[in-house]
Amino acid sequence: MNLFVFGLGYTAGQFVARERARFGAVAATRQGPVAATRQGPGEAPGAPAGVALRVFSPAEADPRIAGDLARSDALLVSIPPDDAGDPALRAFAEAVAAGPARWIGYLSTIGVYGDQGGAWIDEETPPAPTHDRTRARVAAEEAWRDLGARTGKAVQVFRLSGIYGPGRNAFVKLREGKAQRIVKPGQVFNRIHVDDIAATLAASLDRPRPGAIYNVTDDEPAPPQDVTAFAAALAGLTVPPAVDFATAALSPMARSFYGENKRVRNRLILEELGVRLRYPTYREGLRGLAGEAEPPAA
Repeated sequence: MNLFVFGLGYTAGQFVARERARFGAVAATRQGPVAATRQGPGEAPGAPAGVALRVFSPAEADPRIAGDLARSDALLVSIPPDDAGDPALRAFAEAVAAGPARWIGYLSTIGVYGDQGGAWIDEETPPAPTHDRTRARVAAEEAWRDLGARTGKAVQVFRLSGIYGPGRNAFVKLREGKAQRIVKPGQVFNRIHVDDIAATLAASLDRPRPGAIYNVTDDEPAPPQDVTAFAAALAGLTVPPAVDFATAALSPMARSFYGENKRVRNRLILEELGVRLRYPTYREGLRGLAGEAEPPAA
């Protein structure tokens, strides 16, 4: 089985590194040479061993991508939509439709559910996006599922909650002095360790279901201030003081996240795909990451 990845970022890179042995050839896109200077936390400029990198951006597409798609049995899409829709579909819909891909995974977000007033929701809950970025996500999900319906390809949508893992976690923010314990009564966030995302994608590869939508999240939505306090205690660091949400210094993007409150169920990935979360709550996840919270040796 060969794999092609649109957008080799943090999550897709972790998946490829974990599952590289199951694939023959792997090719993946990045935005070009400048991408190495724009990495998020935990992202390396390079790629997992044995991955052929291709340039793909709104302004440039490696001509080898069409050939890669013609040889790929599996396709993972990890590029966000832009103002004009899904970039990968816009450039390569015909090549994907004509190619041999039997499994297509689209990485989306639980943000498509909008604000649910803290209620428990699942995949049967209709999307209720409240921002342009999440409305674009819903449109992209629908476009990929429509392609699957037209071509008979198994397109699956994975709605990811807040991603954390090596290099991208509460310890990093605490060490950098960027952690805040912002308190908004009743507010919870959903989260998922990147290793459990990779395990979910691998399970879906073994059990493809055309048109499927999966919420990929752990067992326990939790107040963000509790997560920060738990990480500080594990690392032996000072717990940041509580800050009232109403007066907190937040960017407009960060503040918008607090405008959405929901508890997302993960039953479907557990029961249908047989996933057993390695990190069912933030406590197990942070304990597993605690070693990297140690300061470097002098």
